[in-house]
Amino acid sequence: MKRVKVIGILVLALSVAIVVLQNTESVQTNILFFTFTMSRAALLFLTALIGFIIGVLCSLRVGLKKSDTSAR
Repeated sequence: MKRVKVIGILVLALSVAIVVLQNTESVQTNILFFTFTMSRAALLFLTALIGFIIGVLCSLRVGLKKSDTSAR
């Protein structure tokens, strides 16, 4: 099962890398009152990174909730 997870993560990381490398033109991004100009690759990478961080934080929170209920 652990090998399946590692393979899945590698396939996902490779897919993200391919999409990022194929999108190198500059784009403007509006966030609230600010406008940023960056390459689409950087924007896609940052979006994927933020999603990864949110996923890790959510899984840690679920793990903490499970350990709290099992201790009772």
